[in-house]
Amino acid sequence: MKKGYVQVYTGNGKGKTTAAIGLAIRAAGAGLRVWIGQFVKGCEYSEHAALKRFRGCITIRQFGRRCFIKAAPHEKDIQAALAGLKEAERVLTAGKHQLVILDEACIALHFRLFSIDELLRVVRNKPRQVELVITGRNAPRQLIEAADLVTEMNEVRHYYQKGVKARKGIEN
Repeated sequence: MKKGYVQVYTGNGKGKTTAAIGLAIRAAGAGLRVWIGQFVKGCEYSEHAALKRFRGCITIRQFGRRCFIKAAPHEKDIQAALAGLKEAERVLTAGKHQLVILDEACIALHFRLFSIDELLRVVRNKPRQVELVITGRNAPRQLIEAADLVTEMNEVRHYYQKGVKARKGIEN
């Protein structure tokens, strides 16, 4: 790839991580190497089982504890997110992966696990030939302005509103 861009998938609708995983599979199918860092997440999700089939092409790492943050973050949440951001920056600058995904990085920003300035430093230091995707609700204005492509997924209707819990293989 001669030129990689910065993509942001945000909004309150379902599908941001799903879109990023779909792009990862597409990239792997084209022979590109992919690295996915998942922030805030620490549980096994169905995409992990699927992506194991792409070993050697897709690497996935988690930088969260077993539980999703629902209130104030714990110091361990902050440490995990900062370690993930540092690893993402190392992966980006190493140049071995053509697609890097920072899944739920906007949620990490929302919970102040790292700052927008720290994330924007990673974006600015992205090598020219690497595609960078950042997902999560509440993408800040500065990140949106730094991106080349922004997709906002808006919830129009969701069955959660009728009490449907997350289903294996669909939401987790």
